[in-house]
Amino acid sequence: MIGRPEREEAAPYYFTYIDRVVGDDPLAALETQLPKTLAVLEGISEAGSLHRYEPGKWSVRQLWNHVNDTERVFVSRALWFARGFESPLPGFDQDVAVAAAGADEVAWSSHLGDFRAVRGATLTFFRNLPADAWAKTGVASGNPFSVRALAFIVAGHSAHHEAILRERYLG
Repeated sequence: MIGRPEREEAAPYYFTYIDRVVGDDPLAALETQLPKTLAVLEGISEAGSLHRYEPGKWSVRQLWNHVNDTERVFVSRALWFARGFESPLPGFDQDVAVAAAGADEVAWSSHLGDFRAVRGATLTFFRNLPADAWAKTGVASGNPFSVRALAFIVAGHSAHHEAILRERYLG
């Protein structure tokens, strides 16, 4: 069992995501989340995926592209720290990434395939970590992170945006 991160393993803001994860095993959360989330996403049509719940807000495609991109960022941070690199990593500006992604020009079915692929890679990475790597730490965006906290953040970030999708987009 991996165990929940302590408060010093991530900046307070990230506990918004960490606290969404039930239990002590982020791998179990990531694994069970995939089919449940896909069931929600697969219920959205290609046309519906272009919906914005109000002007100026991201479309469903942009929202889920953000989830995929952010999962990649958090896992790359976990890789960096787990492998023992000590140099701090830069920040990630979600608005810059969303503007550059062109998500609305990519088919919704491709975003779903991307989620499957990204989550599969995430699971493979975390499943194969040496036991001591979970406690390794580093700095990204000027904040401390442990590898363990990053695994919880990935699951919690996805859950956070799925809740937004259900509440604001799908009503």
